[in-house]
Amino acid sequence: MKSNQTMVVTEFLFCGFPQFEDGGLLFFIPLFVIYVFIVIGNLTVVFAVRMDSRLHNPMYNFISIFSFLEIWYTTATIPKMLSNLISKQRTISVTGCLLQMYFFHSLGNSEGILLTTMAIDRYVAICNPLHYPTIMTSQLCAQLSAGSCIFGFLVLLPEIAWISTLPFCGPNQIHQIFCDFEPVLRLACTDTSMILVEDVIHAVAIILSVLIITISYVRIITVILRIPSVEGRRKSFSTCAAHLGVFLMFYGSVSLMYLRFSATFPPVLDTIFALMFAVLAPFFNPIIYSLRNKDMKMAIKKLLCSKMLTASAG
Repeated sequence: MKSNQTMVVTEFLFCGFPQFEDGGLLFFIPLFVIYVFIVIGNLTVVFAVRMDSRLHNPMYNFISIFSFLEIWYTTATIPKMLSNLISKQRTISVTGCLLQMYFFHSLGNSEGILLTTMAIDRYVAICNPLHYPTIMTSQLCAQLSAGSCIFGFLVLLPEIAWISTLPFCGPNQIHQIFCDFEPVLRLACTDTSMILVEDVIHAVAIILSVLIITISYVRIITVILRIPSVEGRRKSFSTCAAHLGVFLMFYGSVSLMYLRFSATFPPVLDTIFALMFAVLAPFFNPIIYSLRNKDMKMAIKKLLCSKMLTASAG
């Protein structure tokens, strides 16, 4: 159907899991378990922050919103990956592919902006603690959170609208495990030089965010090292450790996916990078936030105990 250049492609075929042809179920089970853990883990973080009054501050508010976005970020791709692992068809409509790209990258953009906002929040809290309550008010916190999500979704609209106008009339095999810009653009029956422009736009956005966060943390660490007491330094580092871990995980996987320009990798390596980006990084985020933060651990224990008491009473 798709090899005929005169015919219009109406669906794409995923070819990112060629090595799993005979063992899809073996990969389906761990991926399903990981997805369930991501959803439950992030929901636990969200509810723990909302139900514990001690965590009603900007830092934990940002964490809860990030965890909420993570649920939908993984839902944009993993359910389709799961169906592809146990299905022989492994197709997606062109419209479905565009929607997957839009929501996956819009949610990813929102998370990236939110991580940058969190770095600035930690910078103000540690480098200007006396003015922090007056600067990072609940109103500003809500505006920054909403702005991160709104901008993350709006900035991608022109790009997706442009891709939707491209003709797809040739090969329809996407050599990836989900719909992504570069594999989809290579299937367009038109000049693909715009791929380089896409790469540059993505690279600039990634590098700018990384620079802002890095500069913030260089300044934060410099200030922390000047704190005279060991306990004061430990406490200050602990408030930043979780965010720094998530930042390294998120932007490390993003860089492997999108800061390579024309460089090509073997299909297996491409699949591994995609799994790190779309699955493994979200999997570790709730672990990092819960295990590296004493207040969060206490809030989660309190939440789970209250749920168990409610269940036993019922």
